[in-house]
Amino acid sequence: MNGVIPLHKEIGLTSSDCVYKLRKILHTKKVGHTGTLDPLVDGVLPICVGQSTKLVNRLTGSPKEYEGEVTLGTSTTTEDREGDVVEDIKLDQAFSNEKLQEVFTSMIGDLTQIPPMYSAVRVNGKKLYEYARAGLEVKRPERQIHLYDFYMMGEPIFDQATGKQTVRFHVRCSKGTYVRTLAVEFGSLLGVPSFMSELTRTQSAGFDLKDTYKLSDIESMIESEEYGFLKSIDDVLEDLPAHELTNEEWEVNVIHGGFLEFSQYDTKKNLRVTKNNITKAIYKYDPMDSMWKPETMLLNNE
Repeated sequence: MNGVIPLHKEIGLTSSDCVYKLRKILHTKKVGHTGTLDPLVDGVLPICVGQSTKLVNRLTGSPKEYEGEVTLGTSTTTEDREGDVVEDIKLDQAFSNEKLQEVFTSMIGDLTQIPPMYSAVRVNGKKLYEYARAGLEVKRPERQIHLYDFYMMGEPIFDQATGKQTVRFHVRCSKGTYVRTLAVEFGSLLGVPSFMSELTRTQSAGFDLKDTYKLSDIESMIESEEYGFLKSIDDVLEDLPAHELTNEEWEVNVIHGGFLEFSQYDTKKNLRVTKNNITKAIYKYDPMDSMWKPETMLLNNE
């Protein structure tokens, strides 16, 4: 079984939980996810099966889209609703839509982020959340991220009694972005504490939320011997130009990881080489040798 499952991860499950459950459902060990989603976050989590596990890094590196909610007036230890309250104030009045959108727009572009203490980033061999649970604070590495789009969705809600304002948002961001931290930075730019009160990943690796399947859906489909939930490697890589191999290119070169020589393809893009219209490898152009060299071998893709 080779391909990618556009899974709808549900709230309460870790990404590793999903991999474990799918290994049992599919009766295969070669299963891997394409980027961690926190237990309190639901949405698109592409899962690689079989030969497609070699594509994890490629899929993980693509931009992602989220819809969520930030609550203004409170901050927490985990930067989401799971943590303990660190600061709590009562807003005198709601921020105007114009002011909110001004802050959203100001954050678009390149940003420097420090991962939250409650995250899986490793420092000195240990995950940050392990330090946090032990009550320890350590220096966290900065990371460069990029926001392609960040804007308000719908009308913000202001609760006069509690003095809290909730704002829904949409963000399209680069790999490695902590949206929890964006919510905190958003409040900081307004001069108030804040936390991410809700989040759904709506797009990842070319898959939209409407295209996803829940674990229960997959289990039912397997029982009925339906496999529509599994997207082929060819579908996942359809954005790459493809070259149908001759018998000689296949038997003499590709099977043995050999180089190929073409002049008709864009050397700035990776090239998908196929046999009988099935992807067998991804090649990358090497300008030093003026040859195409294998980057990812998928010889067992059927």
